[in-house]
Amino acid sequence: METDFWLERWRQGQTGFHMKKTTPLLAKYWPTLGLPQGGRVLVPLCGKSLDMVWLAEQGHRVLGVELSSLAVEQFFAENRLTSKVSAVPAGTLHSAGDIEILCGDIFALGEADFADCVGAYDRAALIALPAPMRERYVRHVYGQLPAACRALLLTLEYDQNEMAGPPFAVLEKEVRTLYASWTSVALLDRRGILDKEPSFAARGLTRLDTAVYELRRTGA
Repeated sequence: METDFWLERWRQGQTGFHMKKTTPLLAKYWPTLGLPQGGRVLVPLCGKSLDMVWLAEQGHRVLGVELSSLAVEQFFAENRLTSKVSAVPAGTLHSAGDIEILCGDIFALGEADFADCVGAYDRAALIALPAPMRERYVRHVYGQLPAACRALLLTLEYDQNEMAGPPFAVLEKEVRTLYASWTSVALLDRRGILDKEPSFAARGLTRLDTAVYELRRTGA
């Protein structure tokens, strides 16, 4: 989607994708990555996700990347964190303790920005992007992550003919194709969640699954 689309969603408060608690599948499967405490974790298109707080509580340094300044401001305000703000080449960096959020376009970040990331967590980035942008996103981000980097990816699966995204359906075949050049892909979980998401049923879906993948950079 175009930048203006997401900025307008935040301006209008159309943020039904924001979860008001930690994602249960993150808490369940994150330990399987075996990442060291103190390691930096990338959270692309992070919004104001509480998952960043959880990751910091596990002993990680968190680097979120988010387009909307409103989302960034709301994250720190709602979590009662006072951030230091500084200008960096890719945007504006907000820092509080072990959490940093770069307000800017993730496609403006370069290899140096990702250099010390040991992990990544993607619940909302890949499924927010239409198909042509998904390929560009994977190439730009995962193509620049360090060789030892590991990631947890959450996707949604449904009949795209029943509902127009975002969030978009990204099936396992596409995940494996997108990441084939950059990472190994292991499916950890797939489960039906339509009964827990009445808003999706109201939009016409007859089936909705979420899938969890472990990604490891090629050569790790």
